[in-house]
Amino acid sequence: METAKQLNAHKTRSFAKINLGIEVLQKRQDGYHEIRTLFQTIDFHDSLEFLPLRGKSIRLEGDDPRISWNKDNLIYKAASVLQETSGISTGVEIRVRKRIPPGKGLGGGSSNAAVTLYVLNQIWGLSLEKKQLQEIGGRLGADIPFFLEGGTCLGLGKGDKIIPLPDLEKFHCLLVLPDFPVPTADVYKRIVLTLQEKKSRIIEFLNSHEFRLLENNLEETVFSLYPQLKSIKSHISERDSILTLVSGTGSAVYGLFPEKDKAEHALGRLGNNLSSLLVETLSRDRYWRGVMNGV
Repeated sequence: METAKQLNAHKTRSFAKINLGIEVLQKRQDGYHEIRTLFQTIDFHDSLEFLPLRGKSIRLEGDDPRISWNKDNLIYKAASVLQETSGISTGVEIRVRKRIPPGKGLGGGSSNAAVTLYVLNQIWGLSLEKKQLQEIGGRLGADIPFFLEGGTCLGLGKGDKIIPLPDLEKFHCLLVLPDFPVPTADVYKRIVLTLQEKKSRIIEFLNSHEFRLLENNLEETVFSLYPQLKSIKSHISERDSILTLVSGTGSAVYGLFPEKDKAEHALGRLGNNLSSLLVETLSRDRYWRGVMNGV
C-alpha cells in the first residue's frame, strides 16, 4: 500500500515568456503551423513546490480555479511521462501558486511543465540531458522546450525547435493582462496565409537589432476577433515603447522600454480599468538562477 510520507520538499519558480515576433510560414501536414518566433523570458512567475512521495502516486493541486488540476494538466502529464519513461517508483505531490494567468499567450502552463521535468529529473536522480528533457517536453507542448533553455531564443518548426541566442540588453516590460483569455486554436484556424514569400523580419532583426522590424503575424486575426487589444497596443505604442506586440495569440499585450521612468509613465497612463504590471526581461543566467534558487 502506498504511503503519503513526504521526503524533502523542493521549491522553484516558473517564469513567463513573451514573443518578440512571430512569423507564420505555412500549414503543416500534422495540422499545426510552421512558424518562426523569438522567445524572451520575463520576470513574472508562478511558484511550484515538489514533495516526493513513497509509492508511485502523482498528486497535483493549485490555487487558480480557472485551471484544471486533473490528469489533463500539463504538469501532471509531464510528471507522468517522466515517471513512465524512467521506470521510477517514486511519486510526487506538486503544489502550484499561480500568478501567470491562463489564455494570455505568456506560456504559463508550458513553463510549469518544463520546470516539472527539470526538477523531477533532479530529485528522482534520472540524470537526463537537457536535449532529452526537451524531446519529452516537445511531445507535450510546442513551447515547453524553450522553457528548458530560457533567455532569448529563436523558435522554429512548431516553435519547439530551439536555438539559443545571445542575451539582449535588459528591458522594462509593461504587461497588460485583459480579463479574458484567447484560445490559441481559434486564432490559428482563422489565419489566412498568402503564397507570397516574404523576407524574414526576424532574421533581419537578428542582424541589425532594429526593433521596429519585428511584428506578430497573428495580430491581424487576433484584432479581428478582439478589437480592444488593438486599442491597447496603440495606447502603449504612443508612450515611446521600442516594441509593442500581442504576445503569442494574446490576450496579453506588452511594450518594451529601455528606460524605467518611461515604462512607469506608460503604466500610469493606462488607468485603473486594465490589469497591468511592470516586469523586466530576463537573461538566460538570471532565468536559471531564478528557477534553481526557488522561492
